[in-house]
Amino acid sequence: MSSYDPIALGIQWDRLIAIADEIINALVRTSFSTNVRESYDLSCVVFDRHGRSIAQGAYSVPSFTGTAPATLAHMLRRFPADSLRPGDVIATNDPWMGTGHLFDVNVMQPVFRGTDLVGYTMSITHLPDIGGAGFSATAREVYEEGLRLPIIRLARGGEVDETWIELIRTNVRVPEQTIGDLMANVTCTNVGARMLLEFMDEYGIEDLTPLADAILAQSEHAIREELRRIPEGVYENAIDIEGHAAPLRLACRIVIADGEAHADFSGSSDAVPAAINVPLCYTRAMTCHAIKCLTTPKIPNNEGSVRPIHATAPAGSILNPLPPSPTGGRHIVGHFVNPLVYGALARALPDRVQADSGMLNLINVQGRTREGGGVSSIFFASGGFGALHGLDGAATTPAPSNMTGTPVEVWENLTGMFVESKVLLPDSGGPGEFRGGLGQRIALVNDSGHPMTVSCLAGRTEFPPAGIVGGMAGGMRRIAINGEPVHPKGRYVLAPGDRIDTVEAGGGGYGDPRRRARDAIAADLRSGFVTPEAARRDYGFEIEG
Repeated sequence: MSSYDPIALGIQWDRLIAIADEIINALVRTSFSTNVRESYDLSCVVFDRHGRSIAQGAYSVPSFTGTAPATLAHMLRRFPADSLRPGDVIATNDPWMGTGHLFDVNVMQPVFRGTDLVGYTMSITHLPDIGGAGFSATAREVYEEGLRLPIIRLARGGEVDETWIELIRTNVRVPEQTIGDLMANVTCTNVGARMLLEFMDEYGIEDLTPLADAILAQSEHAIREELRRIPEGVYENAIDIEGHAAPLRLACRIVIADGEAHADFSGSSDAVPAAINVPLCYTRAMTCHAIKCLTTPKIPNNEGSVRPIHATAPAGSILNPLPPSPTGGRHIVGHFVNPLVYGALARALPDRVQADSGMLNLINVQGRTREGGGVSSIFFASGGFGALHGLDGAATTPAPSNMTGTPVEVWENLTGMFVESKVLLPDSGGPGEFRGGLGQRIALVNDSGHPMTVSCLAGRTEFPPAGIVGGMAGGMRRIAINGEPVHPKGRYVLAPGDRIDTVEAGGGGYGDPRRRARDAIAADLRSGFVTPEAARRDYGFEIEG
């Protein structure tokens, strides 16, 4: 363990996290799209000069937490540290070096104190558009999905390379939003660099390495100690999930030994010719997220907090596809890594695992408003949260990712899509000693006056969110256009006045439903979360009178 003064460590560690939070604030305030401003599909990270992540903004997407360090390593292989200068900006959206699909841009700035490189700041956001067919699950190759940027020097010495800007601008549907978001990424990393230097000056820190060593050592020690409390052994699980043309099998084998976790996803299905494949960077990120949630959820995210976690998957499998496999909707399959891992470790940690969640349903829309403005934006809808030991699942709460929904008024004004209704669904939460969170029913109407292309990116339509430790499954998701069921990963054109209805899945329950407290069932009945028929059928609860 480090000999760094513990009081100084606590203060300076918190200060670094506050800097990462301020990077997020600058990003949100300067971005143009609802993906960032309203839905927080983002992450901001601070690194030391060795490329080790030492602080992350408190509100960040879990998958980006896991991919950012690997992305920086790729960037430094392309542009070594000794080739970087103050004001340089490096960027990429390559799925295999970034976050797993083309729609996320990764932007990094080196931080110089005088002539010395002392660290890096990075921001990651989901762009409103990157060309191609647009954000959907229907592509057959990555080439159809949009503009794939290699690792590029977007700015040199503070001067933005206008050639790259024009290339991107020419290839996207909503250039103002896309370039605006890209430059917001540049701006916020610059803010982070300035604040990091101010922090170093205030505390008289010439080199962040000793502080980084202490942060990483303490974080790594904490998770290793928790992993050592898990009985050593091999834990396995396999689940079936919706694919595109046919169901898929996901399998994992987790070895817990000597304070480390090794997850092997051999036995999972092969990659498919649809944009639901999951690059290994994303698979590893979600594996780290799941195991960290079970061990050290209160330790801030940094490289040390996930160092003992390892993930492998066969090359060419659905969880480790090779180029040119399409990956646009990689979250549809990748989000299942978390319940897959929870199911494997349920035997060892029955009081910590979570029942399956209803997960996110992303509906990407492209078209024009009544005023003729371009539209390319995501409607985030969520199913119910899976129940945990001692805690009912929250209604309509995303998991395992944590994006927020765009307010209805904002969405309608910017897209021309009318949100006709949003209502909770009684009985959709899986019965259990602790009930799963409720799903919802949402109705959207194309009120733009123009045709609107919608791409559905959803799962949970064939296999319901499973309960755990004796809990029961939640309700499944359904999507219909003008009353007719449609493929949950399809791409459709809504004529003016057409309507899309979604029924969002409920979360799974935890524990035997017959052990649920009577007053909790009565409260559910009063709130309309459970109907009298379901209370009688699932809980054996008879309503007196």
